[in-house]
Amino acid sequence: MRVDGVSYRSVWVDQQDHRSIHIIDQTKLPWALEILRLTDCDQAAHAIRTMQVRGAPLIGAVAAYGLCLALAADPATAAMERDAALLAATRPTAVNLRWALERMLTRLRNTPASERVAVAYAEAAAIADEDAAQNEAIGEHGLPLIRQAAARHAGKTVNVLTHCNAGWLATVDWGTALAPIYKAHDAGIDLHVWVDETRPRNQGAALTAWELGRHGVKHTVVADNAGGHLMQHGMVDLAIVGTDRVTRTGDVANKIGTYLKALAAHDNAVPFWVALPSTTIDWRVSDGVAEIPIEERSQAEVTDMTGRLPDGRIATMRIAAEGSPAANPAFDVTPARLVTGLITERGRCQASAEGLRGLFPEHA
Repeated sequence: MRVDGVSYRSVWVDQQDHRSIHIIDQTKLPWALEILRLTDCDQAAHAIRTMQVRGAPLIGAVAAYGLCLALAADPATAAMERDAALLAATRPTAVNLRWALERMLTRLRNTPASERVAVAYAEAAAIADEDAAQNEAIGEHGLPLIRQAAARHAGKTVNVLTHCNAGWLATVDWGTALAPIYKAHDAGIDLHVWVDETRPRNQGAALTAWELGRHGVKHTVVADNAGGHLMQHGMVDLAIVGTDRVTRTGDVANKIGTYLKALAAHDNAVPFWVALPSTTIDWRVSDGVAEIPIEERSQAEVTDMTGRLPDGRIATMRIAAEGSPAANPAFDVTPARLVTGLITERGRCQASAEGLRGLFPEHA
């Protein structure tokens, strides 16, 4: 994707030393575009844990490169297993993290230590390239949904609602939920995006709005609780969200607040689509509510807020009453019955075991 005329991916290898890794520090957006250079495994783990990088597919890619950095320091088997466990423990909900590390270890355990660094970088690059290609394919398979909405409302703007950030910042490139939106915009379809602010970390207001604005897509930031009102008044044609984990039966774990959007969409007959690469499907889990671990993050994300003051300074201030504790579950689970369908790199399907097996028969 492009920012002010410059093409970016969300993670890339340094072209000078061919070892260190570059990422965009997402905690500094939308106020500044800052590039970080990661040189060791601890820095990669810190970037994932503190959400300098976030989004399930991107977390997986950065973890893969983090293991490359670890192997460059010590390619021994014991160190490799230790560092992989360190990276795996950084975020519990997004399944891509585990998937990417398991793929790396499967490739590397049977590779001589003397060859591991080169093999690791090649495998991590393959993971990144495949993610970019899968997400572009998601865009192609989601584009007809927006075309159909445009045809139903000829001459009117198509309104799409999304939640959190599932754009190229959350993946290696293109994004998941935003990929069909970018494809539609580039195809000349008149569309507008309702961008949930996505409290408590404001990934919608800070990241999705920044992405869409840089790409020239019309959008409006709304309070999280405004979605149901917009749907009641016919101001949403379809909702498209991303996900951090999908069960083999079609349950969807995504940023907290997604479940409430799905309930409102169901009540108002608004199609509710979930976009994901197949790496986000957890074939080991069937009941999302009972089996998916939900990350509980810092109280400060709820009680405090960061913003830019009139004089340009960035400041963090408390917005909750002093002495009041806060709970901060970072994700919720939307049952498959509330999901209109899934958009994957292989096409669209029902959010069900049968639908997923139809697209991915190798997991039947």
